[in-house]
Amino acid sequence: MINFLVRKFVKNYENTTDEVVRSNYGTLSSIVGICCNVVLFALKFLLGVVSNSIAIMSDAFNNLSDSASCIVTLFGYKLAAKPADKDHPFGHGRIEYIVSFIIAVIILLVGVELFKSSFDKVMNPSPVHFSWIVLFSLILSILIKFWMSFFNKTLGTKINNSAMIATSKDSQNDVIATSATLVALVGSLFTDLPLDGAMGILVSIFVLFSGFGIIKSTIDDLIGQPADKEVVDSIKSLIMNHKEILGIHDLIIHNYGPGKMIGSVHVEINSKNDILAIHDIVDDIERKIENELHIMMTIHMDPIEQDNQVVNEYREIVLGILDKLDSSLSMHDFRVVSGPTHTNLIFDVLIPYESELKEEELKKEIDASISNLMSNVYTVITFDRGYY
Repeated sequence: MINFLVRKFVKNYENTTDEVVRSNYGTLSSIVGICCNVVLFALKFLLGVVSNSIAIMSDAFNNLSDSASCIVTLFGYKLAAKPADKDHPFGHGRIEYIVSFIIAVIILLVGVELFKSSFDKVMNPSPVHFSWIVLFSLILSILIKFWMSFFNKTLGTKINNSAMIATSKDSQNDVIATSATLVALVGSLFTDLPLDGAMGILVSIFVLFSGFGIIKSTIDDLIGQPADKEVVDSIKSLIMNHKEILGIHDLIIHNYGPGKMIGSVHVEINSKNDILAIHDIVDDIERKIENELHIMMTIHMDPIEQDNQVVNEYREIVLGILDKLDSSLSMHDFRVVSGPTHTNLIFDVLIPYESELKEEELKKEIDASISNLMSNVYTVITFDRGYY
C-alpha cells in the first residue's frame, strides 16, 4: 500500500535528495494525515457524545490537533523546497526542523489540555455508556493510527526527514491513547471507579513526554550535532583511497537541512609532491564526495616533511609525551621552525570531549616534559576539539 502510494504520487521517488522529490513526499504524508485524522476526529467526537466519555472526546480533539499539525507540515515542506536565494544562500532545508518543533509544541498543548480535562473527570466522575459499536470503532481507529505511524516512519526514514519521524511518533502516541481509552470503556462494565479520567491522565503524561522528546531532538538538529558516523567513514574512505593522501584531520560538516551538507577537511600530503598533481587529485576527491555523498566539500592541503630526520625526531618526542599524558590525545600539523637562539615546535593537539584535561594544564605539562629533554625548544600549540 505504501509503495503503491509513493509510486503513484511521487515522481522520481528514488531521488530522495532532490528538493522537489522531498517536497512531494512531504505533500503525500501531509494529505494522507489530514484525511485520516479528520475522519477519525469526526468518528471519535460522535462516539464520545454517544458514550459520554471524556477520554474518547479528548482523543478526538487529539486527532483534530494532528490534522492541524499536518497542515502546518504541508506548508513547511513547500517552504523547505524553495531554492536558495540572496538572503538564504544555503537553501531553506532547516525549515523542516522548525516544523518538527511546531508539531512538538502542538503535542504538548494537547497533552496539557488532555491532563486538565481528565483530572476534572476524576474529580467529577460521570458514568460511561458502553456500546459494541463504540468498541469496534475504537479498535478500527487504533489500526488506522498504527498504519499511519508505520507509513510516516517508512517515508521519514526513506528521505531522512525529522518532521515525518516526529509525526510517526505522534501516531504511536495516538495508538496508546486510544488503547487506554478502550481499556477505560471496557473497564466501565466491571467497576464504578473513574477509569475514564485515570486513563486520560496516564495518556496525557505519555503525550507530554513524547512532545518534550521531539523538542529535544529538534533543538539538537538546530544547534548542530556531530556528523553521522557512516557519513564520516564514507568521507574518510573516499579520501584515503588515494595513496598520495597521508592522513586527514579537522573534518567539519555543517547540516543545512536533510540533503544539504557543506563540509571542509584538511588532508596531509608529502611536501615534496608535485603541487599541481596533488591539486588535481584533491579536486577529483571533492567531486566524488559531492556526487556520491551529496556533500559540498572544501579540502585544504597540509604539506608534511616525511624525509626530514630532525622533524621526525621532534615529532616522535612530542607523540611520546602526549601518549604518556593521555593516550586519547592526537596531533597533526606538526612543523619545526629553527632559529639562531631557539627552536619552535608548532602543532595542533586534538582533545576528545571525554578527556578531563584542561588546555592550560596540558600546555604546561607538554612544555615541562620538553624542557626536561631539550633546552631552547618551545611550543606553539593549537588545541582542537572533534566535530564528529
